[in-house]
Amino acid sequence: MSVEPGGRPVLTLPEVSTVTTLRQRNRALVLKMVILAQETTRADIAKESGLSTASAGNLVAELIAAGLVEERGLVSSRGGRPITLIGPRAESAITIGADIGERGVAVEMFDLAMNRIDREFRGGTRAEEPERIGAALHEALVALRDRNAARWPTLLGIGLGLPGLVETGQDGQQMLYAQSLGWPPLPIRTLCDAGSIPVLAENGAKMQARAELWFGNARGVDHSLVALLGRGVGLGVVTGGQLAYGAHSSAGEWGHMAIERGGRVCRCGNRGCVEAYLGSDAILAAWRETGADFEGTGWRAVGELIAAAHRGDPDASAIVEDVIDCLGTALGGMVNLTGPERIIIGGWVGLRLMESLGDRITAAIRKHSLSRPGGQFQLTVAKFGGDAVATGSALLPLEALIAADPMSERGPR
Repeated sequence: MSVEPGGRPVLTLPEVSTVTTLRQRNRALVLKMVILAQETTRADIAKESGLSTASAGNLVAELIAAGLVEERGLVSSRGGRPITLIGPRAESAITIGADIGERGVAVEMFDLAMNRIDREFRGGTRAEEPERIGAALHEALVALRDRNAARWPTLLGIGLGLPGLVETGQDGQQMLYAQSLGWPPLPIRTLCDAGSIPVLAENGAKMQARAELWFGNARGVDHSLVALLGRGVGLGVVTGGQLAYGAHSSAGEWGHMAIERGGRVCRCGNRGCVEAYLGSDAILAAWRETGADFEGTGWRAVGELIAAAHRGDPDASAIVEDVIDCLGTALGGMVNLTGPERIIIGGWVGLRLMESLGDRITAAIRKHSLSRPGGQFQLTVAKFGGDAVATGSALLPLEALIAADPMSERGPR
């Protein structure tokens, strides 16, 4: 595994020359276009890629011969011969994505067309215990392997969406820095050692943004912000159609940007962080301090808070108003900083807020940003719900295949 500028991991296969040929790059480009489109034509590939019709046809033929792409019948054309549709050959490979969350470990298996084909969840893990998380992840992977033994040899790799900073060294080794969880620096292989199967990891909020970039509401948008609101708070910053990683992959740690000097204590140890006001623990703790009686700390409890505010409960209304204003402050600053075309809010807390409060959140962001950039963005909810981080994580091995050479011997069989 090698490292791109910004610390982003790229799987480098030993069979592939370090100097990627033009043909390999074009072949990878065509494969990605087919996967993104799900169904397309050779002519559309040529038009969108800038390749000649002949070159596009030859590359598609190579991918068909390799079993990665398939023909899917004919559609009529304007007065000419019928046009052949092509798409990814879904059964040719599988990829796995894992969401290492605050409530457990969700591991999902996808085919080459990114259709989810299986899922395994292990709950009851505590974020303070990496050993238990590693054990739960191992159990989930074993369960998926046993149920999908015939397809397991086509596994491209395992992607992990993690709560913290993930850095990749020049030797390809990855480390997790989960300051908010109180963990020491942790080698990724201690969480998931899959032997010869490639394991790639990245921050969970970035993986939600990756899913939205490929198949969601950030697709085709050059500049966007993709916020994840849950127990933790994170952000994916998209600029020029690409996720921002920064010098060491820490870009987007918006949850630990201070919005109040000397404010509430955050899990990271600092004060006044966005997460200390917008994380689910902080929101529900503020409601409980008013004397509210509710059960749990998850989806239902946040829903009860919002419902109480809609009914006119003064305490709940004040807390919801404060959450909206804090979110507007935090995202308004990012609007001034990055100038997005679109802001996308996801994560389970974010999805709850966007169910009925989207207009108020938009107004709060505009209030806390300069009038010009504040009037130039569109707010929308994330397309992917609870599967966002796992889906984005499953794209890591797929992107690694594309970034290397889809025709290499280590590719799908």
